Amino acid sequence: MEKTLDVICVGAAIVDIPLQPVSKNIFDIESYPLEKISMTIGGDAINEATIISRLGYKVALMSRLGKDAVGAFIQETCIRNHVDIESMRIDETIDTSINVGLVTENGERTFVTNRNGSLWKTSIEDVDFSRFKEAKLLSLASIFNNPLINGAALVEIFKRAKENDMIICADMIKARLGETLEDIREALSYVDYFFPNYDEACLLTGKTDLEEIADCFLECGIKNVVIKIGKRGCYIKNAHETLEVPACKGIKAIDTIGAGDNFASGFIAAILEGKNIKECAQYANVTAAISVQSVGATTGVVDRAQVDELLEKYIVEQKQL
Repeated sequence: MEKTLDVICVGAAIVDIPLQPVSKNIFDIESYPLEKISMTIGGDAINEATIISRLGYKVALMSRLGKDAVGAFIQETCIRNHVDIESMRIDETIDTSINVGLVTENGERTFVTNRNGSLWKTSIEDVDFSRFKEAKLLSLASIFNNPLINGAALVEIFKRAKENDMIICADMIKARLGETLEDIREALSYVDYFFPNYDEACLLTGKTDLEEIADCFLECGIKNVVIKIGKRGCYIKNAHETLEVPACKGIKAIDTIGAGDNFASGFIAAILEGKNIKECAQYANVTAAISVQSVGATTGVVDRAQVDELLEKYIVEQKQL
């Protein structure tokens, strides 16, 4: 069957309310004035779906929303960004999750979340397997982010993806409920590209050396380990090569919320374009660099031309080093 979709993103679709900039003593002040408080879409899967769509690819989003004003806002935003929500599940019994993000002047953040919201209720039941045959690539936006999508559920999702000849990409967050590497080892054996950040990877593997961390994941069966290392860029290892691809220089980070999701989105877009793994990493680094210069996970990257313009400058700078 001809693939009519490029990507299916599975995971969280919520609303973010970033408060920026705040200081560590926010609770010592009775009234804390900010220049602006805004409501934006958030959650790993909707962030990826939005950015991948803006980069020119057809993407469907699978998640669970409440039947409420927040859920309606998310659906309207998806439609406006040409994200397919045909398989979005609307559940009248839950509230759509809202995350309040406290962002410091240097871009660090803490989230305040609702444990009874849609983020915590999304499960394998929200994955429309009938559509897997339509897509080239599956992105499990963040392992551990939706607690009900556990190791066993991941195995089932990834098996069905491979039965439909899909490339599998996965990101992760820090384990919420004490999960370990063993809990997801079998699931990881199906993953083609894995995008943890350094801190997450250290916690999950118990290692601190980049090569040792990557080896732990490769031993699980992952084909390509791509570790995000912040201002340094990313570290990549597979069976054939090891390389570090530097981040863009001279970037002032205003808000790092969603930077990892933008990185994954850029990498996925480059995979779909047929770029080699170094070129994928360069495209991912540039996409993330644009994202951190704006408040909100999806406000920075507006279209492909914007990313291509910075990519051209970035590659010239790398050649001069």
